[in-house]
Amino acid sequence: MSMKNNKHRQSTRLRGYDYSQPGSYFITICVKDRECLFGEIHNGKIILNEIGKIAISSWNNLKSYFPKVNLDTFVVMPNHMHGIVELVADGNVGARLPRPYIAPEQEYRTKLDWVRS
Repeated sequence: MSMKNNKHRQSTRLRGYDYSQPGSYFITICVKDRECLFGEIHNGKIILNEIGKIAISSWNNLKSYFPKVNLDTFVVMPNHMHGIVELVADGNVGARLPRPYIAPEQEYRTKLDWVRS
C-alpha cells in the first residue's frame, strides 16, 4: 500500500508531549500529494528546480521570522524536505503568532494570482 493511500498511518508523535516546549525537533515537510515539485534525482543527486531553490531560501530565512528558532542541518528531496529546528527557551513560537509564515516569493505569487483573476 502506498503512503499516499494509507489513511491509517501510525503517528510518530509522543502522546501528551508539548511540542511547543524548547528543544530540538526533526521535522519533515511534504509536498501536497507527494508531487515532485522541488526537483529530480539524476545519478543519485538532487537537481533542484526554482521551487526547490525557493524551499532552501525559505528555510534559511525562517530565523528572520522566528528569532527564537535555531536552524540546524536540512535536506531537500524532490517531494519533501527534512530539517532539524531548535526551539529556544522563552521563544514566541507556535499558535501564538499572528499569521503563518509565507515565504516572500510565495506572497508575491499570491498577489500576482489575485491581480490576474
